[in-house]
Amino acid sequence: MLVPSAPLLKKARSKGYAVPAFNINNLEVLKSVMDAAIKMKSPVIVQTSEGAIEYAGMEYLIAMVRVAAKAKIPVVLHVDHGKNLQTIKQAIDAGYTSVMYDGSSLPNKKNIENTKKVVAWAHKKGVSVEAEIGVLAGIEDFVSVEERDAKLTDPKQAADFAKKTGCDSLAVAIGTSHGAYKFKGETHLDIERLKQIAKLVKIPIVLHGASGVLEDVKALAECYGAKIGEARGVLDADIKQAIKNGVAKINIDTDLRLAFTAGIREAVSDMPKVIDPRKLLEPANLLMREVAMRKMEVFGSKGKA
Repeated sequence: MLVPSAPLLKKARSKGYAVPAFNINNLEVLKSVMDAAIKMKSPVIVQTSEGAIEYAGMEYLIAMVRVAAKAKIPVVLHVDHGKNLQTIKQAIDAGYTSVMYDGSSLPNKKNIENTKKVVAWAHKKGVSVEAEIGVLAGIEDFVSVEERDAKLTDPKQAADFAKKTGCDSLAVAIGTSHGAYKFKGETHLDIERLKQIAKLVKIPIVLHGASGVLEDVKALAECYGAKIGEARGVLDADIKQAIKNGVAKINIDTDLRLAFTAGIREAVSDMPKVIDPRKLLEPANLLMREVAMRKMEVFGSKGKA
């Protein structure tokens, strides 16, 4: 069933687990994620970035997820990292049940102003709103402790932001990062900072850039030329501590991309004469499903549907 994210995340925070949020942009990724969620009896958030919307088309994505949501588990259709207010408004009107407005790169006052606008649009239609405060790294690592701390979320500012905007969940920056570069080494979360945020912010907290939680990343990291023995990403222990301290939604994108790429390369190598795309995609689908299922185990969402 298609549902908004707010009730799911409130329950997850109160019960001490996190709902997995997977970025999808085509049928293969969606089917793999849904197969995993159904098998694990886990609630699931299916999210599309603005790039995915541009690639696949909003109507196509909504139609696919509506079919997927006929399953007897809670399914959220969510806009991830929405920065274009027009796109967010369109998604709210078109049938998304949850949206994220990402104004984290803007001055705080402007971020609050725009987030309040999105909340007003969304709440009129029963749509949930995620916002973000603090800035995640992208391609390069932080160059100094001072610069790193400047980009991480300030707990008092987070509390003020949540109160003024009325958002339903809040993405914070505590040391994770987007992309695959972090597989060069371990990513440690600032759990003490998160504890301070959780004391002041009572709405569900969201963790972005959390791919690389599991040991299977070591095998998949070869897609990016990383040494298997060095590929770790975010540690399981840090993720579990984050969940204990208010994180109720965890985003996963890169791990699915790695799994998809690894499966395609395996299929092309092992079946050079096969021209049936269904057979060539099967290893990728299986790998993505396995990755999604293992995330649900670590996040504690198994059996919570």
